[in-house]
Amino acid sequence: MASRSTTEKAFQSIVIDDEGRVCAEIPESACQQEPGNFFKHVGALALTKSADGLIDPKLVLSWLMTSLGAPVALIGLLVPVREAGALLPQLLTAGYLRRLQRRKWAWAIGSTIQGLAAAAIGIIAISLTGAAAGWAIVMALAILALARSVCSVCYKDVLGKTIDKSRRGTATGLAGSIASVTVIVYALSLSFHLVDRMMLVIGGLFLAGGAWLLSAALFATLTERAGATEGGKSALKEAWKNFTYLRDDPQLTRFILTRGLLTATALAPPFMIAVGSSAGEGYDKLGFLVLASALASLLSSFVWGRLSDRSSRKVLTFSAMVAAIILAATSWLAFAGSLAGGYILPMLLFGLMIAYQGVRLGRSTHLVDMADEDTRAAYTALSNTVIGVLLLAGGVFSLVANWFGGEVVLAIMAGMSGLAILAAWGLDEVQRG
Repeated sequence: MASRSTTEKAFQSIVIDDEGRVCAEIPESACQQEPGNFFKHVGALALTKSADGLIDPKLVLSWLMTSLGAPVALIGLLVPVREAGALLPQLLTAGYLRRLQRRKWAWAIGSTIQGLAAAAIGIIAISLTGAAAGWAIVMALAILALARSVCSVCYKDVLGKTIDKSRRGTATGLAGSIASVTVIVYALSLSFHLVDRMMLVIGGLFLAGGAWLLSAALFATLTERAGATEGGKSALKEAWKNFTYLRDDPQLTRFILTRGLLTATALAPPFMIAVGSSAGEGYDKLGFLVLASALASLLSSFVWGRLSDRSSRKVLTFSAMVAAIILAATSWLAFAGSLAGGYILPMLLFGLMIAYQGVRLGRSTHLVDMADEDTRAAYTALSNTVIGVLLLAGGVFSLVANWFGGEVVLAIMAGMSGLAILAAWGLDEVQRG
């Protein structure tokens, strides 16, 4: 009883406003379990976010494969495999996952597989080199991404059943801030060469594997009531049914449009670094890149989460404004040849990552709150699948950069972010429902 009282007090100190705790969406039985579930969500998500930072394909795995002598063509597959592998399968898997009354078990299994895949990458790095290492790492990452897709479909549904809508953004934002501390320590170790870099990267892979396994065990202890299983029929039939939501729900279509335009915040960093390097900056240090990303998450995740609980629409709008300004400024400075020297590019990159965190927290909270229990999993799968296709199509930016330069790509992405401002502004205030 004392432990439960302590949990309740800690929960109240974090999320309760002056009006007191009232559960508007989840039933009374789930409301009574909410304090314990809240901290389990925070703990499990903090572990998985920490693991994500330790194996970041854009930074860590790219450096690792380069050091192992893997072909450049394989290194270029890392981000598409990770992003598309995590998103594209969701439209098909959502139908099967809907058959589960308690989806925490699917999430736990997915997290376990991710942990094993991360550990496998560590073993590969120790035992293989060259193309063999490259192919093996890409295949392990593909397995990790597929497992991640299962977790992504299930997570928002479980979150919606166990945490009330006014506190979901707080849970995910707090988890992101906690995870950032782990990644910052890791980045500082990389920056100051406290340990041999290769040893540290491989050790980080095994640590990430352990974090995913521990998160699986913690998530399995959630108190989750049985949910709706309608729609858990043929995967292809469910996929077709999901597409009809685009016709029947204009707000979902607008949300996906907003999220699609804001993929610029995820795709832009490599081009920012490229134009900075060509200007003489040479920002290719692994520790610096990981540190910039982690600091942005630490300083903004909790704030974005709290603001998203009040108005995810405004969070998406403001994030789009910040991204548009940062990307336009970077493009203009690159055209002017003014990026070389000083701390201009680091500040711009940091600002973009702040906007990126706002996009992540805002769109996650908005999707959960705009859907109900019967449509949440389908909306999540449909949205993620469409975005997965767009991210794959984002490969065309590499061709544009090759033909016209990274400055032009950044200008295009600034325009995408500007259009996202208009799209996000037209979204409903779902937190008022």
